[in-house]
Amino acid sequence: MVEKIAILMGGKSAEREVSLVSGEAVSAALNAEGFKTIQMDPAQDLWPQLVRANPDVVFNCLHGVWGEDGRVQGVLDLFGKPYTHSGVLSSALAMDKHRAKIILKAAGIHVPLGKLVDRKAAAQKHVMRRPYVIKPNSEGSSVGVYIIPKGANRPPLDIAMNTAMGEQVLAEQFAPGRELTVTVMNGKALCVTEIIAHTEFYDYEAKYAEGGSSHVVPAKIPDLVSEICMEWAVKAHAALGCRGLTRSDFRYDDKKINKKSTKSDIVNKIVMLELNTQPGMTPKSLAPEQAAATGMNFRQLCRWIVEDATWPR
Repeated sequence: MVEKIAILMGGKSAEREVSLVSGEAVSAALNAEGFKTIQMDPAQDLWPQLVRANPDVVFNCLHGVWGEDGRVQGVLDLFGKPYTHSGVLSSALAMDKHRAKIILKAAGIHVPLGKLVDRKAAAQKHVMRRPYVIKPNSEGSSVGVYIIPKGANRPPLDIAMNTAMGEQVLAEQFAPGRELTVTVMNGKALCVTEIIAHTEFYDYEAKYAEGGSSHVVPAKIPDLVSEICMEWAVKAHAALGCRGLTRSDFRYDDKKINKKSTKSDIVNKIVMLELNTQPGMTPKSLAPEQAAATGMNFRQLCRWIVEDATWPR
């Protein structure tokens, strides 16, 4: 019987503050459901905290490096108690955008053309045809994303000094269009949300700042587009070996799409950007919003995630 739940929150990544908000929300929801929760911050030594608390389940609310890249999952595997979300391999693969894209493409999912390049080289000259994007290969939440437009004479110089991006960065063909996202829960897609950014693009500020973006749930898009995105999200979840709850992000370029467009035309206008194994967990976050749209409130969602927890993952 599950009584005591450790909530992992905070951590050392660039997404620490978002993780703390997620953790507080999940803790409050599970307490209201009758569980006893213990909040743990892996920015300090995690192992002694786990041993001391000896929880029945570990609920992972961490984001970014040391939260969703397989490393914390490795510690939890050693600890030997049920934990939430994806395991070591799938977490590591999904966090490595370049390797994840290779797997997704092999599964028949359209992804933007891209390659790994040296960060300093990416600041010195154009590394692919404009417009394109430079972003960290192993970070989440649009941290450190640079869009190089068609008319840019050269890339931004500060890419070279942004050491948080890592030595190698991902150069990726810019995917125009509408921002869509799909939550997969227990191997099934919930629905499609359209994200409308109120900043230049859907960056970290748009995701988390007050008024940075708005969400349309379900998205007002053709049924066929919804079907493709939901099908690909389920395929991606399975191809990467994910568990529990994931969220996949897409771009749909609806320009030149009309009533005469075939399914092939529409498929070729959709690309998958990435899969997130640790979606944000506040009542207003994208995944909980989609769960609510299908009739599951935030407390019920948190309880389901706890009940879905297993060891190993």
